Order: sequence, then C-alpha cells, then structure tokens
Amino acid sequence: MASTQYADGRQETRVENYTKFWQKDLGKEGEADNQNRVDSYTDVVNGYYDGATELYEYGWAQSFHFSRFYKGEGFTASLARHEHYLSAQMSLRPGMRVLDVGCGVGGPAREIARFSDVNIVGLNNNDFQIQRARKYTKKAGLENQLSFAKGDFMKLSEQFGENSFDAVYAIEATVHAPTWEGVYGEIMKVLKPGGVFGVYEWCMTDSWDPSIPAHKELAHAIEFGNGIPEMRPLKQAREAMIKVGFVIEHEEDLAERPDVVPWYYPLEGDIWKAQTAWDCFTVWRMSWSGKLVSHTAIKFMEMLGLLPKGTFDVGESLKVAADALVKGGQTKLFTPMYLAICRKPALSE
Repeated sequence: MASTQYADGRQETRVENYTKFWQKDLGKEGEADNQNRVDSYTDVVNGYYDGATELYEYGWAQSFHFSRFYKGEGFTASLARHEHYLSAQMSLRPGMRVLDVGCGVGGPAREIARFSDVNIVGLNNNDFQIQRARKYTKKAGLENQLSFAKGDFMKLSEQFGENSFDAVYAIEATVHAPTWEGVYGEIMKVLKPGGVFGVYEWCMTDSWDPSIPAHKELAHAIEFGNGIPEMRPLKQAREAMIKVGFVIEHEEDLAERPDVVPWYYPLEGDIWKAQTAWDCFTVWRMSWSGKLVSHTAIKFMEMLGLLPKGTFDVGESLKVAADALVKGGQTKLFTPMYLAICRKPALSE
C-alpha cells in the first residue's frame, strides 16, 4: 500500500516505521541496531519529527531545547535567555551572516535574529518543520532577516559552498548526525576563516560507562524517545571538534552549574515545582494526567485520519524520553547543554 504524502510534507510511512528502528526491549539493543540507525539517520530523524513536531509545540514551545533556570524564572524566559547566552558567547554582531544547523521550526533563529540583529539561514532536512518555520517567521515579520533551506547537515559545503558564513550555531541538533566528525567538519568548511561556531550538544557525560548495562539502556531510551541514531560521550564531541581543526575557546557543561532549579524540572510533571503560575499548565502537560489527556486525544485524531499513522507510537516514545532524560539529569549521566565556542583559524597573513 502506498504511503500517504501530506501536503505539509509529512510522510505516513516514515512515522509508522520510526519505532521499528529499535528493539521492543531496549535492554536487548545490539551494535547492529545502532549501525542500522546511523546508516539510516535521515529516515530516523524525519520519521521522528514528522510525528513529534506538533507534540513538541503543544507540550513545550517553538524552541525545541532545554535551558537552565533561575528561581522564579518563567519557562519561556529561560528558553530565550539560553538562546541569548549562546549568541553573546559567540559575540554575534549586526549584519553577520549566520547558519542555524538543525533549526527546527525556527524558534531560536527568530529569537537570536531579534537579539543580535543578524541575518540567519536556518537549515533543516524536514519539509514539515520548514513549512512551519516559514509560516511563523512571516507572522513575526522577520522574513528580511531569516530564510530557511532544506538540506543535509552532512553536506553543508556542497549546498552553501566553503567560507560562506561568519558564524554557525547548533542548538541540541548535531546529536542527530551519524558522526560528530562529519557534521563538525562540514561546519568548519562553510565558516569563513576566523569564523565562530557555537553549540549546545547532547552528550552522555564522562561518568557514563557503556559497559554497565543500566547505563547503556539509559542511552538507548534517550535515543528512542528523541529520534537519535546513537548517543555518544562528551569527550567524543570535544575530540571531534579538535580533530576537524577547531580551536575551542570556551567549553562548559552548563548542567554542572549548582542550580537550585534543575534543567529537567518541567519534565517531572510536578506542578508544585512550577516557577510561575503560567508555567503550571506547561508542567501539567508532562504529568501523568496531562499525558493521559494529550495521548488519548492523539489516539482518536490518528483513528480519524487527522494525524499520520504512527503518531501515537511516536508520542508514546516521548514518554520514554521524559523518564530517561529526568533520570539522566538526576544521575548526571546525561547533559543537553555541553556548551562549546570554537573558532576556525584565520588565514595567516
């Protein structure tokens, strides 16, 4: 039976097949399963986001990332501050041409464009997200500063040419790449000499030991719930940056800051931990009752043909993700905010 191709770019077969890239028992995952996902990274990532994008927007925001919290700080304010912090650390300046690698629906790009007055090209390999990014950007009146292009972040130089951007950033996106060396190498190529690369990377921390079954299963749960071919340790990200020629000017795992309010608190679903009254609704959506309401609605919408088949299963994987990410944060085995500010060496005079 032919796959349904939606006008918005989603493909039903991709959504339906997403969960099949993992063993039903994540404890039985093997190297062959990992390699299959790495080899099929485009299908894994697109299948996930075809099913999960609207769920992210409903349950989280248009910025698909985590952030640190100060006590009493609102959820959306924290997301924006996280984006501003990256922009400031990169010293982005008005008029710079910037590439957003893995831009989602453009939430961070719109915020950074306003904050730093830069011109941003958002790259995404998912048609559904690109359409939504363009729609939201037009609504925000930022079409003169932002544009969006479909493309593979493993082929940046082929698409944009070498030495094309003053700066490049990636917010919790390059974890979807089959290799860090590959995507960082492409970022290096499209940067102008002396250009800056800033990244918030998802990593297993250096405390993570893949020889411990529970640690390995935690990594697979994070992969399964977030459309990630393979989770890797932080030291590999650092090594990959250096290997492709970047000079690391600053690096820090921001999850190691002694914050009173942990980055994962919204996922815990405890409304008593909400930092503002408005955030109670955001946190409730991650509670058992909030999940019950939303996932029941998803089930009926899928049965009525309003959502692609497989969307409910992708939604169920998000429950696995939430539990795994909270556990990873509590045990310090996972971080979504390894910050690295890197420089492409300038040409010698």
